[in-house]
Amino acid sequence: MSGQHGEQRSERRVHLSEAATIMGVSKDALRMRVRRGTLRSEKGEDGRVYVFMDATTHATTTDDPEGQIGASRELTEVLRDQVEDLRARLDRETEANRENRRIIAGLIERVPELESGVSEPRDPSVPAQEEESGATPQETSPGPQAPASRPWWRRIFGE
Repeated sequence: MSGQHGEQRSERRVHLSEAATIMGVSKDALRMRVRRGTLRSEKGEDGRVYVFMDATTHATTTDDPEGQIGASRELTEVLRDQVEDLRARLDRETEANRENRRIIAGLIERVPELESGVSEPRDPSVPAQEEESGATPQETSPGPQAPASRPWWRRIFGE
């Protein structure tokens, strides 16, 4: 392929992914260069993007001798955005973890109460014998009766 003004360029047309491997950069970095117009490229008949590489295996650029510097700046900005996003996620997860620990600590404090089977504080007006036998003054009144002992999960979650 001949260049402008009678210059002879020794370029070769290479698929984008192959060029990325040769240059040691990602395909996305090369796509950004193509979008900015700093990398000569063309779309093949097969719909794939091809870039032009010179003999020294570096991509030829147009009017941007600092193409790599621009790409480095873009990459740095992308990485900064990712770091900021990850820090925000970490802060949210740390706060959620702190809340979970608080809940667990509250439940651990109730373990002795749950293991003893005491679901509600005893009514001091009802003698212990009546409470154990199940005979309470409420049984004589009509209406639905609450069970004497509720499952632990209902006591904790209030259902």
